[in-house]
Amino acid sequence: MAQKYGVLRSEGYTERALFIIDKQGYIRYIDIHDIEKQPDNEVLFAELRKIDPIAAASEPKIEKPMATGPLPHGGVVMYCTSWCPGCRRARLWFNERGIKFTELDINAVAGAAEQVMKWNNGNRTTPTFDINGDVFANFDEQKLLTALKKHGIYG
Repeated sequence: MAQKYGVLRSEGYTERALFIIDKQGYIRYIDIHDIEKQPDNEVLFAELRKIDPIAAASEPKIEKPMATGPLPHGGVVMYCTSWCPGCRRARLWFNERGIKFTELDINAVAGAAEQVMKWNNGNRTTPTFDINGDVFANFDEQKLLTALKKHGIYG
């Protein structure tokens, strides 16, 4: 499908590509980003509401309470989202090794998304790790091991 839609790279993987296809099978929206860039979900939701205003009108309005307070510092802090595959892999990786970490859902903790965007050139990239001030994005086992060893947390 990626090849058919023109988003398959020569390296064998795709760009981050979003296609909204309506009930009649027409492509109504295309948004293609570099694989490292996180698109704005609100833009996507707005496009979906434009395509199906009847469904949008019947959407339940759920307000998610935001946790407040200062963001944690020190140790291992993982900024994540519930849907992110990299966050799930990192969570499992930490748990398998018995590494204690603080997890912040950037959609539920006030200021977390803004902090992630500041670190990632305006992108809401998850997971983003803050290991005693060493900050990097995306689940990369080697980077994690290096930072954890540097700070005497693991190995």
